[in-house]
Amino acid sequence: MRANFRMQRLFVDAPLAAGEAVEATADQFNYLANVLRMPDGAEMLVFNGRDGEWKARLSFPTRKRILLVAEEQTRPQPGASDLHYLFAPLKVGRLDYLVQKAVEMGAGALQPVLTQHVQGKITNLDKLKANAIEAAEQCGILGIPAVAEPVRLFDLLDGWSPERRIIYCDEGDAGQNPLPLLSKITERKLALFVGPEGGFSEEERLRLRGLDFVTAIPLGPRILRADTAAVAAMAVIQAAIGDWN
Repeated sequence: MRANFRMQRLFVDAPLAAGEAVEATADQFNYLANVLRMPDGAEMLVFNGRDGEWKARLSFPTRKRILLVAEEQTRPQPGASDLHYLFAPLKVGRLDYLVQKAVEMGAGALQPVLTQHVQGKITNLDKLKANAIEAAEQCGILGIPAVAEPVRLFDLLDGWSPERRIIYCDEGDAGQNPLPLLSKITERKLALFVGPEGGFSEEERLRLRGLDFVTAIPLGPRILRADTAAVAAMAVIQAAIGDWN
């Protein structure tokens, strides 16, 4: 069932069922009452990443409170996306864009990875989670990807399960077409890894290329910024071996 983009959508961190009332947070109250100026009795869509999407009716028990009363389910909860997105943090602004686009493109988990040439840093995981929720609200997505604590690249690789193949974008690859390499991948559990703005170090490239569960791919003849490379790589993976196929 397709998403309804004519109605406002809101993520709520509470169970959803027919007749259940969820109280809006302070930020949500301000957004609904003061920004959108939604009246008592107005309808909107709510979701929590677990119980599907529900049509809810607004109720104002007091001037400072809003209840969202779930009335009927509009879409069931789909299966969670199993594509993990590994990324070296970027500078503020571009990092927000990267997270939002990764969610839109179907990432089911977000893992910041600290590399030797990383230029950005993660100072607030809650902000990353908020960006992921905002992207889901705007794009009709029902699943909210998990956001993991940052981890150093070699520590990540040391603890990685070989059952999940890592596809990483190698700016030093001499090829241009990623499709022949992707067509050889038979695993269904996948992770995409896009490196930092400064690129991978030679030590990191050698380590990645020496692992059986890692596939290096090029992204064509053009030099792409890290956030652009993320969107391009997710698109080609989803089209070739992902949920677009």
